[in-house]
Amino acid sequence: MTNPVLPEPAPLRELIDAFKRLPGVGERTARRMAYHVLQNDVVGAQELSQALQHAVTALIHCQRCNSFSETEICPTCSNPQRDKSLLCIVETPADQNMIEASHSYYGLYYVLMGRLAPLEGVGPKDLQFQRIAQRAAETEVREVILATNYTAEGETTAHYLAEYLSAHGIKLTRLARGVPAGSELEYVDASTIAWALMERRST
Repeated sequence: MTNPVLPEPAPLRELIDAFKRLPGVGERTARRMAYHVLQNDVVGAQELSQALQHAVTALIHCQRCNSFSETEICPTCSNPQRDKSLLCIVETPADQNMIEASHSYYGLYYVLMGRLAPLEGVGPKDLQFQRIAQRAAETEVREVILATNYTAEGETTAHYLAEYLSAHGIKLTRLARGVPAGSELEYVDASTIAWALMERRST
């Protein structure tokens, strides 16, 4: 006879389900994380809760680049030393951070906060392509760099963006293939990103 599975207290079940919302975290990993913070790091759990609450309430989207910011215009967009003629489009703030870490790009950004995924119901309207076109069409912008990831979704996003923006007469380039196919910028080393930026090509 098998032992019956003990029911989990509702607060514990809620915590496990919350951890499962993180990318790549399944049921077993979420349960392990929940037990760890409750059993071994209650102070850390409280700090995590407070930090999450503060981030959710204090952060907004920059009106220029759409990345996370505490102010309406983020420090990057308001920096007079940045090259306003270059606009790099990335999928996520994590991708933006990786390009910054390469120390080879000094232009501005637009963060999509996602990528086209028709099977998941994410289309051009969800990524606000019209807003991107307005930003890219500003007179000071001379080149738009499509720095979406070399995944199926990232390539689809770059293709649609290229078609959408080229109709507005905007010069477009794409990161060079120094970035391996199927990879995401967040996990590519900075030197590879720097090379891909220098060797970017016209779309």
